Amino acid sequence: MITFFKGNNNYFAVSSESPINKKDRQKLRWLFGEAQYIENSEILGDFIGPRKEMITPWSTNAVEITQNMGIHGIIRIEEYFQHGDFQGFDPMLQSQHKNLTQEIFKIEKEAEPLL
Repeated sequence: MITFFKGNNNYFAVSSESPINKKDRQKLRWLFGEAQYIENSEILGDFIGPRKEMITPWSTNAVEITQNMGIHGIIRIEEYFQHGDFQGFDPMLQSQHKNLTQEIFKIEKEAEPLL
């Protein structure tokens, strides 16, 4: 399950094993600088964010911080920026996202066989 929060100029996608309870959502709001919890399961728009295939070091640190805060079941947290023209991003580390959905971290590509 993915839960979304909206910051001043960014969005946070939080992947968790189960729905996040109200108390833990409040803790996450604080962690994200008073970002607003979004009840929708999808956010429409054009975004730039990390590639779904690569968990960022930022995410690894953020998940560890949530564990230290007593929030359990968080798998991954990533940050996205709404961007209309898709200019000025690093395609090696980031990708373009049309809408933020529950499938944002789903990897459909299978590894190719060794040659």
